[in-house]
Amino acid sequence: MRGPDRKTNRRVRQLRTNATDAETKLWFAVRGRRLAGFKFVRQKSIGPYVVDFVCRDHKVIIEVDGGQHAESESDQVHDAYLASEGYRVLRFWNSDVLGNIDGILQNILAALNSSSE
Repeated sequence: MRGPDRKTNRRVRQLRTNATDAETKLWFAVRGRRLAGFKFVRQKSIGPYVVDFVCRDHKVIIEVDGGQHAESESDQVHDAYLASEGYRVLRFWNSDVLGNIDGILQNILAALNSSSE
């Protein structure tokens, strides 16, 4: 029988509560269809992973990473799984989001528009 996964739900709530400054800044830029009408949700469980942001309609995932993710093998496994499920994963560094939000939003918009075609 399927039902809510309480462990995952607790983890998602914790991630939302403890979001980084970069995640918070990006969330306020994309929430409520603010980015050209595209709908995003945050801290969404997809398979065994919880992704930072996802536009489910266009299967585009955005991950905002700190230095601990540099050349991470687990991120490669994570991305490969999500790609096998039909998602496109975009990764941005915290410092890039905080310092160049307009450029990040342009990159995201370009990916969303290319997935629409």
